[in-house]
Amino acid sequence: MKSSRRMKTSITAIACALFPWNISAQSLPVPPARAYGRAEVVSKTGIVATNQVLASQAGAQMLARGGSAVDAAIAANAVLSVLEPMMAGPGGDLFAIYRDAKTGKISGLNASGWAPSGLTIDFLKQKGMERMPARGIFSVTVPGCVDGWEKLHRRFGRLPWKELFAPAIYLADNGFPISDLIAEVWKVAFAASCTDEECRRVFGAVVPQAGDFLKNPALASALKLIAEHGASAIYRGPISDAILRTSNRLGGTMTKSDLADFSSEWVEPISSTYRGWTVYEMPPNSRGSAVLESLNILGTFSEQTMRVANADTIHRRIEAMRLASADIEYVADPRMSRVAIADFITPEYARKRAALIDPEHAHCDVKPGAADIAGDTTYLTVVDRDGNIISLIQSLATGMSDVVADQMGFVLQNRGGYFSLDPRQPNALAPRKRVSHTLLPALFEKGNLHAGLGFAGGPIQVMAQMQVISNIADLGMNLQAALEAPRFYSFDHGPNCKVVVENRMPVETRDGLARMGHRLELTGEYQEIAGFGQAVIFDSATGTKYGASDPRGDGAAIPEPLPK
Repeated sequence: MKSSRRMKTSITAIACALFPWNISAQSLPVPPARAYGRAEVVSKTGIVATNQVLASQAGAQMLARGGSAVDAAIAANAVLSVLEPMMAGPGGDLFAIYRDAKTGKISGLNASGWAPSGLTIDFLKQKGMERMPARGIFSVTVPGCVDGWEKLHRRFGRLPWKELFAPAIYLADNGFPISDLIAEVWKVAFAASCTDEECRRVFGAVVPQAGDFLKNPALASALKLIAEHGASAIYRGPISDAILRTSNRLGGTMTKSDLADFSSEWVEPISSTYRGWTVYEMPPNSRGSAVLESLNILGTFSEQTMRVANADTIHRRIEAMRLASADIEYVADPRMSRVAIADFITPEYARKRAALIDPEHAHCDVKPGAADIAGDTTYLTVVDRDGNIISLIQSLATGMSDVVADQMGFVLQNRGGYFSLDPRQPNALAPRKRVSHTLLPALFEKGNLHAGLGFAGGPIQVMAQMQVISNIADLGMNLQAALEAPRFYSFDHGPNCKVVVENRMPVETRDGLARMGHRLELTGEYQEIAGFGQAVIFDSATGTKYGASDPRGDGAAIPEPLPK
């Protein structure tokens, strides 16, 4: 209420200043206060949306130099590697979806690394392990990020490769600021996870506060090697040697050929339609199919019943999320799995799953369906002035592996912790197998509107994407409003029926959900664990670009600087 009064007062004051004649302030028209905080960014030039302002700025600078959306994305990602060392970096994986403005072609790149050839179920069980370790050298898989950067640049880059790393190298060498969110994660989890000497030396010696400046000269050196030698530095060169030394020192199984033989691959995105929007996701081993499945389930309900964010609408979203999330256990490396994920994103399958939704009662104990079957993360999206869009996600899994490449200043991902040691499971550990991935970059388009969307937040990504796309398609929200709207999430698909909701969700909606049997737990107004996302839209009819950044994170959507 106070903010509304301030807005009315400000509008009145502005109006009185603009109109010098005598007029009653009470008779002035006062527009309704908007239901979201930040304004959507609008520009005719490109826009870069990331979780750190300096990363968005670095990407926007590349656009101003004539760079492409991919150039800006790589530069921004490299800066995020410095600013968010537990979320992004050369030691992690990458997925990207790219839309070419001239042709309309949409391409996917899977740059997720595989398990070392010597890391097997028998090997770990002989060491007394009954489940995959979440930390330590046996959770480490081959990093795919840098090979992904290089393949994206070779196909879609414009600027010289070396230029893309200059902002990140400068920050690592000269000092980078610690943002609010990163300071909190560093304090409560990151520094505490460092027990190995190298990890303690680089990241555990000092626990920074928000606003502090740190340096990472070892990471600067690694980025210089990547800038000079390309991806070969990390797969066959000096960084490869450092990774192998680290693995050997800690008793790991990674070999020289595990790194040298790795190559990311171009893949065909999977897609479905929702309210006239075509939504593109990455195929397995990404869990993008779960987003499409959840939207397909929602699509079985009429548009009229989904146009208000009341308890009935949120109930349907929760139930669709539970049903789709239960099927995630089928997602695995398609090269080593016989599960046909395409069967899970058909309209017929959606109708079968939707038939399980009771309009008045929560369906708590959800089981995987049966088709015909034979963390920490950072997300960014860029639209350049030509309308090319990249939706890119990069991650170190939880970022808490406790394994830092010797003398290189970056964390090696613990993505292997997502494998199963049950050989009957589709996602069972195997040599050179890629794990089931929570990383979900998305593109969606309708007519002349083309959008990039994604989130950081591990398994939350499926739930957050579904909600935001529904906010846009069903409720008519703009990008910023859709990102800011109150969100729910749940990891519980069993009989407890627990759902966490942000306390901004209206009381009447929460009461309605509780009456249906959802066991609600309230969390903060803008809860980081509910996922923090970025989004851009290109209107190909007008040439206008729109950008938005989630207030749950520390980032911004920054437009390309105007020409001088």
